[in-house]
Amino acid sequence: MRAIDVLHLGRERAICCWQVDDVLVDPGPGSCLETLLAELGAWRPRALLLTHIHLDHAGAAGALARRWPELEVLVHERGAPHLAAPDRLIESARRLYGDRMDELWGAIEPVPAERLRVVRGGERVLGFRVADTPGHASHHVAYLHEATGRAFVGDVGGVRIPPADFTVPPTPPPDIDVDAWHQSLATIAAWRPSSLGLTHFGAVEEVDAQLAAVGERLDRWAELARRLDEERFVAHVRAEIGAATDPATALVYEQTSPPHQLWQGLDRYWRKRPGRAGHAELSSPA
Repeated sequence: MRAIDVLHLGRERAICCWQVDDVLVDPGPGSCLETLLAELGAWRPRALLLTHIHLDHAGAAGALARRWPELEVLVHERGAPHLAAPDRLIESARRLYGDRMDELWGAIEPVPAERLRVVRGGERVLGFRVADTPGHASHHVAYLHEATGRAFVGDVGGVRIPPADFTVPPTPPPDIDVDAWHQSLATIAAWRPSSLGLTHFGAVEEVDAQLAAVGERLDRWAELARRLDEERFVAHVRAEIGAATDPATALVYEQTSPPHQLWQGLDRYWRKRPGRAGHAELSSPA
């Protein structure tokens, strides 16, 4: 088992792909495909296990499926149609990333529908248990490697860039759900995993502390997003991260979890909840 740093935008510690037995978990974006293939060499995976279809986790899936015609791609049932026909996924991402789309994520190819293996949660597949873990995305799943007890938790387990232990709950639009996220953290905790495998970034041995940190900061930043406008929220997040780590590591947090996107996702969450006041109607915190 190893975490492969795919060097997103040439920067270390931003995105890792996990090589576990004969599978890859979250291969990363198409823009990092050459780095990933160079690290794999002649090794060929049996399957890709995708926690969700966001491009930093799954953007290279189509290109890898083309390269290896026997490759199976496991993905949540809600995400599968968007891998087979990614036009809407690409359009949505381009609205978010604009002119930087190609630089950030590279080419996005479809995965042939017959190569997709749909999971819903509750399965045992290829030596892993699967759980439905929405909150960051409605189509998010986590995988427990039964032989080692390590849980591969995508973005539900938070962003934690070594050597810092500061944890960011990544909350980009469009379907952040704070309540569902807490339920997913409880689902992962109930597995009693020996460790967590994060895409951003690497292994975490302090399982209970990590899951608690995600939930605590998710609640606190959700409340801040309800009370603050985007500019003040972004300034607050940057100040917290800057106080917790060194400047180089802070840049990696910024790359993996752009603060303006954190606000946008949480603001959308509040706007979808009936009877909830928006930030413009409340005073800022003391």
